[in-house]
Amino acid sequence: MAITGVLRPGHIALRVMDLDAALTHYRDVLGLVETARDDARKRVFLKAWDEHDHHSVVLREADEAGMDYLGWKVDSAATLKRLAREIEESNLAHDLNWVPAGEHPETGERFRFTAPTGHVMELFAEKACVGNGCGTGGPDINPHPWPDGLCGIAPSRFDHCLLYGDDLDGSVRLFCDVLGFGVAERVMAGPDGNLMIGAFLSCSNKAHDVAFIRQDVKGKLHHASFLLGSWEQVLRAGDILSRTRTSIDIGPTRHGITRGETIYFFDPSGNRNEVFAGGYSYYPDKPTITWTEDEIGAAIFYHDRKLNEAFLTVFT
Repeated sequence: MAITGVLRPGHIALRVMDLDAALTHYRDVLGLVETARDDARKRVFLKAWDEHDHHSVVLREADEAGMDYLGWKVDSAATLKRLAREIEESNLAHDLNWVPAGEHPETGERFRFTAPTGHVMELFAEKACVGNGCGTGGPDINPHPWPDGLCGIAPSRFDHCLLYGDDLDGSVRLFCDVLGFGVAERVMAGPDGNLMIGAFLSCSNKAHDVAFIRQDVKGKLHHASFLLGSWEQVLRAGDILSRTRTSIDIGPTRHGITRGETIYFFDPSGNRNEVFAGGYSYYPDKPTITWTEDEIGAAIFYHDRKLNEAFLTVFT
C-alpha cells in the first residue's frame, strides 16, 4: 500500500512533574534515547532506538501530568499546507496556528489545532533523520538488526495513543473525513447499540495509530504506547518493571481489540505507558470490527474478560 498524506504518529509531548525522575523512567527503564535538551523551557527530547527521526517524545516539566500535544508526520510540505487549509475549511477544529521551524530542535514548521475532544494536535513534514545506530558502513548501510548499548525495555518506536474526550463523533469525522484515517475497530453501546463509545483509527496498515474513548472530559490522555517485537519481549518488560519497582497498572495480557499483547504501567508523574506487541495488518478495504457492549470486557482484556475500573477511570 502506498501510504501518503498523514504517515504516522511523529511525536508526543508529555507533561511531567519532576523532569529528573521522568528521565530515569523514560531513558533508563523504558529505554528511550535522549537526543536534545531545552533547559530554558525545561524540555528533553527522546526517541526509540529504531526511529530515524530526531525525536518522538518530548518531556516538559510542569505542575500537572498529561499530554500537551500529539504530532503527526505528513509526506511533504505541500501536503502540510493542503491539510492545514482543509482542516480550517472543515470547521471541525479550533485554535489553529503555525508553530515556526526550530521550536522543536531539527524540526520544520508545524500546523497546530485542537480537535473536538479537546486534544491539541499538530502536523509537520520535516524533521532531521538521525538514523538508528545499526549501520556498519554508514547510517543505513549493511546494518545490524539492532544497535549496541540498548538498555531497559527498549521499544522500537512510539506507536500510538489512547485519548479520552467528549465529542468522539467530531474527532472521528476530523480524522477520517479530513485527515484520511480509517476506522479499524469500534465499540458500540447504548439501548439500541448505536452509540459509538470507542474508535480505533489507522492512517497506515497498523491496527491503530490513535484511539478515542467517549468520556465527559476534554483533552485527556489514557496512555502512550511503545512497540515491542514479540509477546516474549512484553513478558521481559514485566520483569524489568518489577525489578525497577515501577508501578504496574495491569498485565501482561492480551487485548481483544487489536489482538495486541500488552502491559501497562505508570511514569513517576502518573502518566500511563504501554508496551505493545502483535496486532494485525490493516488496509482501507478491511471491514471495521465492531465490539458490542455486552462483550466489552473481552474487548479490553481478552484473557479474563472483565473490566478493570481503575484502568477505565484513571487518566491524566
